[in-house]
Amino acid sequence: MIQPEFKNEFSDDDAVDMTDTTTNIDDVVLADLQTLADRYPQPQSAIIPMLHLVQSVDGKVSAEGVRAISRILNVTEAVVLGVVTFYTQFHAHEVGKHHVGVCTTSLCAVMGGDMIYETIREHLGLDGDGTTEDGMFTLERVECNAGCDFAPVMMLNWEFMDNMTPRKAVEILDKLKAGEEVRSTRGPKITSWRENERVLAGFDDGRGDEGPAAGKASLAGWRIAKDVKEGEK
Repeated sequence: MIQPEFKNEFSDDDAVDMTDTTTNIDDVVLADLQTLADRYPQPQSAIIPMLHLVQSVDGKVSAEGVRAISRILNVTEAVVLGVVTFYTQFHAHEVGKHHVGVCTTSLCAVMGGDMIYETIREHLGLDGDGTTEDGMFTLERVECNAGCDFAPVMMLNWEFMDNMTPRKAVEILDKLKAGEEVRSTRGPKITSWRENERVLAGFDDGRGDEGPAAGKASLAGWRIAKDVKEGEK
């Protein structure tokens, strides 16, 4: 009987290189990591925000970052790496100044997400997901960002860029490269991926109230329900 050959669809390309000791983590960052751990009744619950903080200083999940988290939380490095490999927001390779996430799931795909992705990929000179040679942009397909009412959606450093088109996407990236100001359609001015990673870690940058939190499309159902309720009075 011929045994079927098992084909491994996974690779180690996205694994953290634990032999690399380069890092920007210093005593200040270690203190911030400890601050995050102290916020939780169960310190291990801080792994996700701690990983975001590591990315904010090293541009990726570094081996030294994994080791620091392991020591502070008194868990094995394998436990930390298990979280890294489970969540797609964590990167083993350095991310560019700006992370460009194009949603190509369901509704965004129907509305042109794949076309937007391919246009950006060609414009940046990439073969697929990856980082440009100048380190300015990292392009990635992303799963649903819960912005279906504004599809298709592009994320810049995890800030919403709604109702996107291929042309608008290229114009936005060119503005960023030229150092011009770009603002999220439902959020603050675009800064950098690393700066937003620190916010995701749980450190407030004081910009949470910049820009509208919700748009007309998001509030349409609420308005209809409100009108119906008032009409029943």
